[in-house]
Amino acid sequence: MDNTVRTGTESLWLVLGGDPALVDRVEYGGVSGLLPARLPVMDLARAAVAACSLAAVEHAGLPGPVRVDDGAVATAFVSERHLRVDGRAPVNFAPLSRFWRAADGWVRTHANYPHHEAALLATLGVPDSGSGSGSVEAVAAAIGERKAVEVETAVYAAGGLAVALRTPGEWAASEQGREVAARPLLTRERLDEAAPRAGSGRPLRVLDLTRVIAGPVATRTLALLGADVLRIDPPGNPELPDQHADTDVGKRTAALDLDRPSDRRTFDELLDSADVLVTGYRPGALDRFDLERPGLVTARLSAWGDYGPWGGRRGFDSLVQVATGIAAVEGSAEEPGALPAQALDHGTGYLLAAAVLRSLTEQRAEGGSRLVRLALAQTGHWLTDSLPRYSPERYLAESEGPLGRLRHALSPVSYEGGPANWSRPPGLAGADAAEWLGG
Repeated sequence: MDNTVRTGTESLWLVLGGDPALVDRVEYGGVSGLLPARLPVMDLARAAVAACSLAAVEHAGLPGPVRVDDGAVATAFVSERHLRVDGRAPVNFAPLSRFWRAADGWVRTHANYPHHEAALLATLGVPDSGSGSGSVEAVAAAIGERKAVEVETAVYAAGGLAVALRTPGEWAASEQGREVAARPLLTRERLDEAAPRAGSGRPLRVLDLTRVIAGPVATRTLALLGADVLRIDPPGNPELPDQHADTDVGKRTAALDLDRPSDRRTFDELLDSADVLVTGYRPGALDRFDLERPGLVTARLSAWGDYGPWGGRRGFDSLVQVATGIAAVEGSAEEPGALPAQALDHGTGYLLAAAVLRSLTEQRAEGGSRLVRLALAQTGHWLTDSLPRYSPERYLAESEGPLGRLRHALSPVSYEGGPANWSRPPGLAGADAAEWLGG
């Protein structure tokens, strides 16, 4: 593995506040060339898993080493595609969750959940026909008559999910894009001097209030490492069955209506004795429930960040890719593209687990309630703007010669003290004397 691999791990471990010397424990290997993309997706995936593994061995007090196998990493980052339930393949995207051509560009919608689908159809004035081909054709026609940003604005206002395709430059120039770029990949705060809540002789208790992929991947990882993870969902809005089968392995799940007094008392009792709380609902959605407790480690996950004009918006990996310019980079002039995995979700999930573990390790030594915050958009910014990317220009040279101005590839043969380039450009074919230089 080259230095680029280690660079990603070092970068994440630094932002997590870990001891730089521990990065030497990581060993990389496995099949190469996985998760191919224009952006360095495999570097993101590998680094996120390496940082999470480092945080795990640090918290457990183990010497390591940490082994990161590219095959295992790539498979885990598309775990939902490999899932089979009694031989049946999962449904990862509903028919109305896709790209649509608008009057002036492209829009991507997310309608996997029934209430998001209903909001989309109502906004577009399309009758609900059960998400069949009739609905697809009607939605295509309705969006095709409108501008992309107009669809985005109207659907979000109705409680649905739609995002207009932006180029990287358009996202960078937007107010939300500037807000994301101005902030670190994640934030970690010590809130008070309270003692840690984790009790000796029992597993770590993690209360899981997350949905879809990123948050559940984080808590699934904590369950793997021995935590007692209890996921809570509202009774009338359970997780999608296939999503549950993929990301709730190792956990227990329960249904509580926090607006019902008896369920709220049960929830408060659970929170009073929890060590970690992980939330993944849109910013502000849970504020009315007073989730703060002394000595608690809280991890908050959002799509766009809890700041800026999009701070209160819902979002998913596929939509963040579209808004931030990733879909434009991975696409073509004819249509948008996508990353080879929902890498913002999975990468943020492992990074969230790492942040929780590092907070617990620090809390054990120093005390204090802890708060960590992550956003898919910030992970996307790290992917597009911070990780080294292959750029052919770095390996090209230009020179003037008999053939004119020539651009050519540099030689890959390189060593200290060796030549950086050839000593002469090519001349006109056959124009040199048939003799050795110097006579």
